[in-house]
Amino acid sequence: MKTVAVTRIGSLRDPDESARGRVEVVDFPEQDLGPEDVRVRVAYSAICGSDPHLAEGYFGTDVPIGLGHELSGVVEALGERAHRNGLQVGDRVAGNFLRFCGTCRPCQEGKQQFCEHIQEYNRPGMAETITWHESQLYKLPDSVSLLKGCLLEPTSVAVRIADKTRVRVGDRVAIVGGGPIGQLTLQVMRMYGATSLTMIEPIAERREMATRHGAEFVIDPVAEDQFARTDEITDGRGYDVVIDASGSTRAVKGILDIAAKGGTVVYGAMYPAQFEMPLNLSDYLYLKELTLTGVFVSPYAFPRALQILPHLDVDELTAAVFDLDDASEAFAVHVSGVHPKVVIRCNRFEESE
Repeated sequence: MKTVAVTRIGSLRDPDESARGRVEVVDFPEQDLGPEDVRVRVAYSAICGSDPHLAEGYFGTDVPIGLGHELSGVVEALGERAHRNGLQVGDRVAGNFLRFCGTCRPCQEGKQQFCEHIQEYNRPGMAETITWHESQLYKLPDSVSLLKGCLLEPTSVAVRIADKTRVRVGDRVAIVGGGPIGQLTLQVMRMYGATSLTMIEPIAERREMATRHGAEFVIDPVAEDQFARTDEITDGRGYDVVIDASGSTRAVKGILDIAAKGGTVVYGAMYPAQFEMPLNLSDYLYLKELTLTGVFVSPYAFPRALQILPHLDVDELTAAVFDLDDASEAFAVHVSGVHPKVVIRCNRFEESE
């Protein structure tokens, strides 16, 4: 079975080709269909910003490492007991790449993101087919195409970020980073009634994209003084909610200074494993009483993500599509930053044309 995988560990951006990480199409065995499993013929699998980190060895260095967790497809086969959620052969679906065991203490306590067995079930979705437990899959609404459906998982991240902010109608909100998660979160924050909604992003095209999708203000953190602009936009009060979706180690410290007193800062990206950020507890937690939190994965968020997905404008996130056999080129384009998102077409379906 054709599967996209990391075949050499290293940065995909390394100028030295001999040291650069490598992503290729390799042959993986098709997963067994258990009694409660569903086999899906994958239509689209989008490249996530975390995928290059896998190439860098973030989660281990034993290659090949199969890739792909943002996907949609069509049900091809059902296990003998995989009928509790009503799925049938031919249904169009998307899903959660994580299977939570349901029996460990974190799962029992409602903290499935910390499932003690979460790494025991890692099946790559950037492939011809994937076999998942039925609990991981959601039938797509008729109004959501397979291409749009592959964004269910990143939409779930945006929903969970919103949960962690505890945003209220009228809160002033800033989002740092105009990549896919930042753009989706922007649209979700607009749904919540955010005001002074601001995108902080150095790439002009992504600032323009944010403006098209609801940003009231944009800030170029390279060419502008983001602290002065924050004072101007918020009348000197700062943002009630600040969300980092950039993962940039250059950005994460400064966003504490644009948060309002009593505000919430959500670090909603993936950061280098060895990175440590100095934090003055007196300034930020005592005098400003900031609430700082992060986001790992998105348990419970998928049903609500499915509800809002039809209402999101994601055409600009699904414009760059490459065939499965061209996965190496797709990843090269992804790391170039030319497109905000790159999608791999794993199989062709008539609906998708």
